[in-house]
Amino acid sequence: MKRSIPLLITFLVGVALIVAMFIPHWPFDVLNQNFSVFYDIIAVFAFILGGGNLLKVHIRKVQRKGGDWKYSLVTIIGFFLVLGAGLLKIGVPGGWSGDYQATGSLFKYLYDSAFQPLQATMFSLLAFFVASASYRAFRAKTREATILLVAAFIILLRPTPLGYYLTFWLPEPLQFLHVPNLSTWILSVPNMAGQRAIMIGIALGIVSTSLRLILGIERSYLGSEGKG
Repeated sequence: MKRSIPLLITFLVGVALIVAMFIPHWPFDVLNQNFSVFYDIIAVFAFILGGGNLLKVHIRKVQRKGGDWKYSLVTIIGFFLVLGAGLLKIGVPGGWSGDYQATGSLFKYLYDSAFQPLQATMFSLLAFFVASASYRAFRAKTREATILLVAAFIILLRPTPLGYYLTFWLPEPLQFLHVPNLSTWILSVPNMAGQRAIMIGIALGIVSTSLRLILGIERSYLGSEGKG
């Protein structure tokens, strides 16, 4: 019974959503909207479980004085500080009827003064990691690696003045080799072809996984008792 009811619910919901997609007439046309509302309700509980699990992990780490436990303490303080600023609407113009994201509120101040600078810092560090990873990966050991290295070099030069001045002098018949034009072709033709192939593969994977879930073949979401 513990397996049968979740499997039946998954089957009925999956079939209903498929029918609602291909038959956009009453009563099926309202199913998609209703299920979207149900999804939002479930997502709320998922956020609560996620926040609870976050606190559980970091509080346990602080109690045990595990590795880098001070960062866990900062995480806990930041979690409650931002949560309280949003729920209690501290400093919000207009009080409880105002918007917690309004200018002057504590939530807005924390977002602009802490979150955005930290986010910019993380993306800045990510750029250096990408550059170092590209240096290690793009080595002209094979013909394919050489093509990839040259294409990446052209794409990197595209937004820079150097990319323009290197090839602006080319005559009209060779304007195709001008770095901005060549990088545009790389992005719109071979790169787009690869992206479409990847997206088609992802779509086929989603369809196959969805069918396995609807038909009850894939039962990993049931937990350890649902295996087999």
